[in-house]
Amino acid sequence: MFCSTIIPTIGRPTISRAVQSVLDQAFTAADFEIIVVNDSGQPLPEAAWQKSKRVQVLNTNRHERSVARNTGAAVAKGEYLHFLDDDDWLLPGALENLWELAQTSRAVWLYGSSQLVNRAGQPLIQLYHKMNGNCFIQVMAGEWIPLQASLIEARAFFEIGGFNPLITGPEDVDLCRRIALIGELAETSTAVACIGMGEEDSSTPHALSPKYSRQARENILNESGVFTRMRTSASSGDWYGRTVRVYLTSAVWNLQHGKPFTAISRAIFGMAGLALAGHYIFSNSLWQAVVKRYESKTFLEGFREVEIV
Repeated sequence: MFCSTIIPTIGRPTISRAVQSVLDQAFTAADFEIIVVNDSGQPLPEAAWQKSKRVQVLNTNRHERSVARNTGAAVAKGEYLHFLDDDDWLLPGALENLWELAQTSRAVWLYGSSQLVNRAGQPLIQLYHKMNGNCFIQVMAGEWIPLQASLIEARAFFEIGGFNPLITGPEDVDLCRRIALIGELAETSTAVACIGMGEEDSSTPHALSPKYSRQARENILNESGVFTRMRTSASSGDWYGRTVRVYLTSAVWNLQHGKPFTAISRAIFGMAGLALAGHYIFSNSLWQAVVKRYESKTFLEGFREVEIV
């Protein structure tokens, strides 16, 4: 089986649109399935999609969406896992384009461009990430690749232990970073998913996201091989600067939280990043990256396109 789409739901009416967008894929090159994980604590209203042989419904009874996603992944049969939220949907041709990408790439994270929409379904910006290969420093710095527009190799997903249920909010970012630590990314420029944005009717605890994001990044920095992977993904002065900044900001955070030995270790890695930057150390872009917070070029370009239109 090519892929399994896993849709956690809290019973929002938009679940039918999400499921139907996958069922309506004109994709015949390989088989696929849909696993709906009902985490609402209530039975789902009857709907036509529940009668499809491609759809399986599981119940997790309000255990939180990371648990729901991991539960769906545990029974999935697909070589790739696709995580779609119940208020988002696939665009026509999505599975076909991702399948074609899978035939030519050995990457563990395949993705397409995505259309961000507001809660009324009106287009906001379209994201073209243009990231391929070892992209570890890019995602560690702050680039975000939506789960809804991605296929993740099941083997790699289970190798890193799936979603961390203790990271709520940025759990998708955390997953991408841990995947990027062990494997490569590959992109098709075709838009494959529409993703709802905005805090209205959102289940994400936005106020706690910065706290969880920092903790998730600290967990990753504790892993072996992180510095080497990050350095080898740096292809310009800007990304070498981002590598240094990741470690120096971590050093400051650990010092503030009473972890002096970890702070010293992070600072040493930060200095090592500078030492290994070679001629880039004379680059203005490196030093700007060290001192400035990261702004996603993907989002900036998307907003510029909207302004032009």
